[in-house]
Amino acid sequence: MKTTLSNLLFTAALVAGLSTVSARAGGITTKAVAYKEAATGLEGYLAVPQDVNGKVPAVLIIHDWMGVAKYSMGRADQLAKLGYVAMVADIYGKGVRPDGPAAAAKLAGTYKGDRPLFRKRLVAALEQLKQHPNVDGAKVTAIGYCFGGTGVLELARAGAEVKGVVSFHGGLDSTNPEDGKNIKTRILILHGADDPHVTAEGTAAMTKEFNAAGVDWQMISYSGAVHSFSNPYAGTDKSKGNAYDEKTDKRSWEHMMVFFKEVIGK
Repeated sequence: MKTTLSNLLFTAALVAGLSTVSARAGGITTKAVAYKEAATGLEGYLAVPQDVNGKVPAVLIIHDWMGVAKYSMGRADQLAKLGYVAMVADIYGKGVRPDGPAAAAKLAGTYKGDRPLFRKRLVAALEQLKQHPNVDGAKVTAIGYCFGGTGVLELARAGAEVKGVVSFHGGLDSTNPEDGKNIKTRILILHGADDPHVTAEGTAAMTKEFNAAGVDWQMISYSGAVHSFSNPYAGTDKSKGNAYDEKTDKRSWEHMMVFFKEVIGK
């Protein structure tokens, strides 16, 4: 299939923190959005096309292990410029933002080790996004990066009502194979073939779970790509196991857009 590569340049105006005041730039409106999961306060990030009229498709973005920060926010801005309402979910909690890899690993590990809690946070974000007046509830998808790539698969396993989920360099495993039966959506997994953080055993277990449940899923593996291949902030040293790869970044984005066209239409 011949497609046109997307422009993945990030705006120079990206900032690491969230603003509580709406900001307008490049034809979009952005703001922090407060919501809750049970008694826990959460604060995501919302990006909406500036001149949106009526209801449009929406994308829920599950952040990487750094939480709601400049990378995931930049992806939301990018999608809003394409006409989607985009929201970055907050899994960690309002004001809980890791200050480096060690803190991020600890936080991410908490939720990977407690999948029921992880799913509750994911579902809470989806419900928040669907409440937006410009969101077409019949055309909602979810994507995630690294920790968030694991997250969108957990959202699917939670039985979420979304048209499709896309996992970018996420963790591939099967902690409870019976959960595959809950999946109601289509799945696209975009994976670095040389990702040292994903095991053959984990991938095989996931494959067995999905196939046993009759899940409509597909996985694309990109040669030479390691973990974090879509993230320009990851550096380019592949020997570290985490590195940006521009070619794979562009290809994976385009594969996501083709998937979106299939599950929600043009």
